Amino acid sequence: MGKVTGFLEIDRQAPKYRPASARIRNYNEFMVPLPESNLREQASRCMDCGIPFCHDVKGQKGCPVNNQIPDWNDLVYRGEWEQASKNLHSTNNFPEFTGRICPAPCEASCTLNMVDSPVTIKSIECAIVDKAWENGWVTPQINLVKTGKSVAVVGSGPAGMAAAQQLARAGHDVHLYEKNRKIGGLMRYGIPDFKMEKHHIDRRAEQMEAEGVTLHTGVHVGEDMQISEIVDQHDAVVLSGGAEKPRDLPIDGRDLNGIHYAMNFLPQQNRRVGSEQNDNVEPILAGQKHVVVIGGGDTGSDCIGTSIRQGALSVTQLEIMPQPPEKENKLLTWPNWPLKMRTSSSQEEGAERSFSVMTERFEGEDGQVTKLHCIEVDEKFQPIKGTEFVIKADLVLLAMGFVSPVTDGMLENLGVERDQRDNVKADTVSYKTTHDKVWTAGDMRRGQSLVVWAIREGRQCARSVDEALMGATMLPR
Repeated sequence: MGKVTGFLEIDRQAPKYRPASARIRNYNEFMVPLPESNLREQASRCMDCGIPFCHDVKGQKGCPVNNQIPDWNDLVYRGEWEQASKNLHSTNNFPEFTGRICPAPCEASCTLNMVDSPVTIKSIECAIVDKAWENGWVTPQINLVKTGKSVAVVGSGPAGMAAAQQLARAGHDVHLYEKNRKIGGLMRYGIPDFKMEKHHIDRRAEQMEAEGVTLHTGVHVGEDMQISEIVDQHDAVVLSGGAEKPRDLPIDGRDLNGIHYAMNFLPQQNRRVGSEQNDNVEPILAGQKHVVVIGGGDTGSDCIGTSIRQGALSVTQLEIMPQPPEKENKLLTWPNWPLKMRTSSSQEEGAERSFSVMTERFEGEDGQVTKLHCIEVDEKFQPIKGTEFVIKADLVLLAMGFVSPVTDGMLENLGVERDQRDNVKADTVSYKTTHDKVWTAGDMRRGQSLVVWAIREGRQCARSVDEALMGATMLPR
């Protein structure tokens, strides 16, 4: 469990960022990794806390994929990096993804977070897998014994990638379908490169192909190919698309030019960085514009960082929710994820943030948005008379989350039952839909969520599919 007295002797040291003035000039990752000696010291802080809430399996307080965090912290402390990589990969197919873009509920659940000094779990995880790639420890796991069963996975985000990789390792013939030119889903096209460069996805794609996964990119199931064809051609089908239907803001002036969904804006820049063409779409650029981002979550933050890098004159972020407290009440929240004031790296780069604000209408000239008419709201989201104000805007980005998967096309044609939120209905034991050959996992089942939950569901869904096809399974849950 690390060094017995490590948490008493060593202070928390988190990785630092490159200066904002330097990092906003490109789209590269800007985290400065800690030296190995510092990482081993940080890992030694993991204490013998009795109940490790960071990976509490039953209560699911910390890590959704149930990473064995105390175990690999101890291995890092002892310098056994290769064994730490094996342990980490035993529960998580893609720790370089979670080590970069997961918000780290494990750290919030750490016992040392009771004194605001949790173990730097996320950076240690990232260091383990990065070192594993550098030393050639990450290799294809090829099952030479084939089952003769064929499985299609539709949607290549983290849930689809995890499901496909696990099923290939079980010996099945796996075909992964993706509507875009490259796999990764919104992890590739929605998350900016400055948070995670896409070569991390590319090398996992190469590993998966070596393991026997056939990638079908540029195939939009429901348009280019009917889902009925896929169901007929395979023994099982996993639906692992995203929750891509955005929440709209249907107020006066919504039809003005210059008002766009975040997920029309972010993928364009990601394609530019990845040297992909943006085919037949209107370029959405923030350069020399006053940008307003409506929505205070991670997507809104990504819009801020991208707008600043494109050369926006100003960026303002509006959030209808009240400003959270600076510090949570540990006795009420720990070990659960707390609601408290957080400032992202993008917000630090120069955004103005306003809370408890509702946009009442858009104003424009010659069909182009020029202003937002806003008003402050109370804790019940009711307008407060006399608090009206106007914001100048040349570009408005709607980043208010997602309501469900897109149901037109594939889902309607397949006819699977959906829940009250329009997600594909399935439980978290079998992941089986109402169609006898179809399973589902990730955001398409649970709604908009985290990459770590997607990986968990993809792995668990793969186990369910393997068990259904073979009568038994050796895949971990």
